[in-house]
Amino acid sequence: MELVIDRLTKQYENKIAVDRISARLGIGVCGLLGANGAGKTTLMRMICGILKPTGGTVTFDGLETGAEEYRAALGYLPQDFGYYPSFTGRDFLLYMAALKGLSRSHAKRRTKELLELVALSSDAADKKIKTYSGGMKQRLGIAQALINSPQLIILDEPTAGLDPRERVRFRDLIAELGKENIVLLSTHIVSDIEHIADTVLIMKDGQLIFNGVWDTGKSGLEEFYLEQIEKH
Repeated sequence: MELVIDRLTKQYENKIAVDRISARLGIGVCGLLGANGAGKTTLMRMICGILKPTGGTVTFDGLETGAEEYRAALGYLPQDFGYYPSFTGRDFLLYMAALKGLSRSHAKRRTKELLELVALSSDAADKKIKTYSGGMKQRLGIAQALINSPQLIILDEPTAGLDPRERVRFRDLIAELGKENIVLLSTHIVSDIEHIADTVLIMKDGQLIFNGVWDTGKSGLEEFYLEQIEKH
């Protein structure tokens, strides 16, 4: 199982948001770090096939982003995922399951599993999303990203809005997902990546300035990250 990013580029008029990035990701958790405006979300949106690159390609086990099989293998949590405020959490997941082509029986079973997994299985599951707290909405967002049991999971700030205890819970969940899937995780919380990432990508001004494993013997990830940013 491999995600191959080859010289991926996105240019908007006079600004290059992503500049010829190449990387190969295998099974495990890959942490994506970079300041606001570094190009992380643009990169993720191209990997998900939402944005068309100016140049370069993305393939998952040889499949291009436009392929139906690629989309079937993909799970994506954007920073601001779209939802219908009048839907209940359960109805929203059933709706997302239908969009992904799950059968009715499979959708019901998978929805029940995920509501339990993200701690929305009691009364919350049947309350309207507009009544949810920010943390509850984020937990629902994580659940919808997993509805089709994806092999390629793209998470943009998945622990935003979660309290410290919930963050640890989902950090453990992401680590577990990384045992059998490719997980690309973008976050401003460096400690989350430090605890669970197998590899790290660091972006600055649209370019990839580090790709690999940081030297834990010399420094923690936050210190290493700051060193790389200053160096480049």
